[in-house]
Amino acid sequence: MKKYLLFAILLIFGLSVQAEVLQGGVSYDVNSARNELLDGINYTIDSNYINNFIYDTEHDKNIDFMLQGMTELKDRTLAYFSDNTYAVCKHNDPYHVYYYSGDGVLNYVEKKEGLEYPYKTYKYNTAKKLVNMSLRVSKAETFIYSKDGKLIAHWLKDKAYDEKGNVIMKRKYVE
Repeated sequence: MKKYLLFAILLIFGLSVQAEVLQGGVSYDVNSARNELLDGINYTIDSNYINNFIYDTEHDKNIDFMLQGMTELKDRTLAYFSDNTYAVCKHNDPYHVYYYSGDGVLNYVEKKEGLEYPYKTYKYNTAKKLVNMSLRVSKAETFIYSKDGKLIAHWLKDKAYDEKGNVIMKRKYVE
């Protein structure tokens, strides 16, 4: 009887430990996120991702959709920014986001290394040079660094922090 009781206790203890491990996630700090991004970094991007998208051929439609508040479309997702720039991510190519000026001229291309958290992104200018990089830990948390590895911002929900922990930006965040 004691053997069965001991076995039951070990089984329950083992299951609770296992459940705790399954619920855990990957966590990063400023340095570990930086190291993760610098591992395997590519400082340039293939020119096809620039040349083929130098102008938004659907600029007028995209602006109209955004003015109507429509950002999730059948074939693409749109994002509008307060400086009158916008981004387009085509559903048939979810690994790339194209950032355009208000008049539809390409400013940046962002390349995602994955689609499930955590994943890395690298943003390039039209000269094919790396501008910044980010580690998207979750919907609520993102680390953004310069091409030299200097922290630009650490987003936690609606606030962005600098390396000293000061709030430097805010955004609207929806759970």
